[in-house]
Amino acid sequence: MRSGRRFLGLATTLVAAIALLASCTSDEGGSASSSGPIEKQTPGAKIAFAPRNGAKDVGVLDPIKITVAGGELTEATVTNPEGQPVQGAIAADKKSWASAEVLGYGKTYNYTATAKNSAGKVTTEKGSFSTMTPAATPRATINPSDNATVGVAMPVSVKFPEGGPSDKAAVEKALQVQTSQPVEGSWAWISKNQVDWRPKDYWPANTKVTVNAKLYGVAYGGGAFGKSDLTTSFTIGRNQVVKIHTPDHVMNVYRDGGLVASYPSSNGLDNDPDRTTPNGTVVVMEKDPVGDFSNPKYGYTNVMKKWAVRISNHGEFIHENNDNAANIGKRNTSHGCVNLMENDAKAYFDSALIGDPVEISGSVANYPTTSDVFDWLIPWGQWQSMSALS
Repeated sequence: MRSGRRFLGLATTLVAAIALLASCTSDEGGSASSSGPIEKQTPGAKIAFAPRNGAKDVGVLDPIKITVAGGELTEATVTNPEGQPVQGAIAADKKSWASAEVLGYGKTYNYTATAKNSAGKVTTEKGSFSTMTPAATPRATINPSDNATVGVAMPVSVKFPEGGPSDKAAVEKALQVQTSQPVEGSWAWISKNQVDWRPKDYWPANTKVTVNAKLYGVAYGGGAFGKSDLTTSFTIGRNQVVKIHTPDHVMNVYRDGGLVASYPSSNGLDNDPDRTTPNGTVVVMEKDPVGDFSNPKYGYTNVMKKWAVRISNHGEFIHENNDNAANIGKRNTSHGCVNLMENDAKAYFDSALIGDPVEISGSVANYPTTSDVFDWLIPWGQWQSMSALS
């Protein structure tokens, strides 16, 4: 009897233990936890700056870019030293911000950007960088000027201070000529501090021309950088060409290919190379109602002549000289200028534009390439070879 009660007691104890074990297990058979399941954390968005935070000597043409990984940009601001914002915008996908303006020399810029990840967690980053300070910023000039109307031989000239840029290729890449109709042309360095653009042939009449010289921030070499951009827009006028065959003692004026005027002339003395009117194509450079033609070397001073049209810095003009009337149309006796009678000189003066070509032939000497405008004295193939990009 006692042994049976012991067995019953053991069985009861076993059932109780099984029931207790069952009460400590989950329905899926896993262990229970008082804190629930562990959640995986989403990392915050990562913001990157270019230029990097603390960068120095940054180029003023270098773009500013702010990018984000693992999230979207909600705000991005870059400010200059005066606290004014740099122009820029967040991209449509909200993954980046890019600047839309060039920077200033020797300035410190500050940036701030905020982004959030997919879980809404916000990240903000700040920083700054500094731009370069050039050793020099030479100022260039451009010609023709805005709104000018010029002749069909007019070159475009960009001039730099004495010495000029050493990195001429970098400068030339920053120059652009736009025309209202197709025109073949090329830049050429005619001196160490001047680069000209001229067409292969004369400009088509009535062409609209815009020149952009994006020189700001361009490295000239030797620590010098461009001071500012330059631009000009001008118009090519009617096609007028002067042709002078010196032995003929006449100056012919052609308009759109047709002869419109013939003026008797006396040109430079044929038997003296220093006094002849040289061969070559030159360009009308300047017009003065009265010009001073004094020349002490040849013994005359205070010689004023009317309707003076300069065609070369070598010393040649087309002008009135009634004092030489006996030779005009008959003999070449001048000191290199083209002498006309007063009425003819006035008529030509009124018709001429800066940039008109004057073609001279038949002389005993050729024009030297020492005048300010000798572009058309250089053959086209040679002109092209004078480009820094050729």
